[in-house]
Amino acid sequence: MDGKQKIFELADISQVYLTRQYRFTALKHINMTVEEGDFVALLGPSGCGKSTLLRIITGLQQPTVGQVIYKDVPLTGINENATIVFQTFALFPWLSVLQNVELALEARGVPKNMRTPRALDLLDRVGLDGFESAYPRELSGGMRQKVGFARAMAVEPELLCLDEPFSALDVLSAESLRGDLLELWLEGKIPCKAILLVTHNIEEAVSLADRIIVMEKDPGRMVKEIRLDLKHPRDPQSPAFLRYMDEIYEALAGKTKARAIEAGGAPGEAGTIRLLPHVVVNSIATFLEYSYTHTSNTTDIFRIAEELGIDADETLMLTEAAEILGFATVDKGDITITASGQEFMDADILKRKEIFAKAVMELPIFKWMVSLIQKSAKKRLHREIILGALELEFPEKQANRLLDTLINWGRYAEVISYDDNTELIYSEAAQFAKKN
Repeated sequence: MDGKQKIFELADISQVYLTRQYRFTALKHINMTVEEGDFVALLGPSGCGKSTLLRIITGLQQPTVGQVIYKDVPLTGINENATIVFQTFALFPWLSVLQNVELALEARGVPKNMRTPRALDLLDRVGLDGFESAYPRELSGGMRQKVGFARAMAVEPELLCLDEPFSALDVLSAESLRGDLLELWLEGKIPCKAILLVTHNIEEAVSLADRIIVMEKDPGRMVKEIRLDLKHPRDPQSPAFLRYMDEIYEALAGKTKARAIEAGGAPGEAGTIRLLPHVVVNSIATFLEYSYTHTSNTTDIFRIAEELGIDADETLMLTEAAEILGFATVDKGDITITASGQEFMDADILKRKEIFAKAVMELPIFKWMVSLIQKSAKKRLHREIILGALELEFPEKQANRLLDTLINWGRYAEVISYDDNTELIYSEAAQFAKKN
């Protein structure tokens, strides 16, 4: 432990949501420790429970199983020694910049005569000296988030939690604010003992953190912990930096299993029902085409993401889609196009649709939906009927996204048709007969 003080420990944390309709495991068996001086990043795809874990750590949510041990004492209720900066700016628009920061001090019982000097000092630290009287509407996104940082720092938390704090910003503003945060942390100008960053941006995590906890979804769990031996400032093009990027992509992408396992099950069947990645067919085709144009049919996933300019979340969803459809396999961070994937790439437009239709009809969840439609009296069903069945298995938002994906993939394959005005889903043959 190097003699450092333990800030908090997560002891076998699990979070399960139960309703009359479904049981959803958001987090499973999470164990981790954060010590004084740590800058830790929780890194993983959307839906892996990173933000849920942050709420548990700060006491905003109680876990179903396990405990948060804060400085050797089990946490009960809100953790007053921690604060969160969210991705949305969450400023009061009717208050000035200074008043927004002072409000946090007032909530902590700081005497009125001490609020203004402390708030001014914090605004000066984050580079907002001169904007004290401005209102949020007058500030850029990056400046508004700086106010959020100043307000969080005002209460002098031991643990500063950052929930995707740069994701709502444009690229340049996000990069500038990351640099400002790192400078404040390294120079000891942030009054906290540890920072916990939630992000799905791999480069961001490697640029800022000293430890990275890699998480996976379905259910949310830890798959790897990486300690970075890199001095600041870090060069994103250095061999060491790129090796860490590769290592993380390898941990996130995993290794392709048997096709039946990758595809998952369907409602009413035994086994796990897998959420399809929420990506459209055109994006899958572009991703495969780019992978296929390299000299070898095996390509580093990280290199594809970097050269296409897409983030890790989108890259992993596209990779997952290619695996599920049988168009690619993944091992150690590399993607290999299969014979079916090569056939799909070499085909003309109509032949591609045939190949894609064959691939989707091997997915249990897709066969289930098509069977429901074909068994109906008029070979059509309202969207809400299928959605209702999916909501027995998944939360509403996830069920909607899954159905959107099923419709997009089915329309491309010309297996189903969808009327957005009536929200009716037809078998393709029934829709063709209706039109003629």
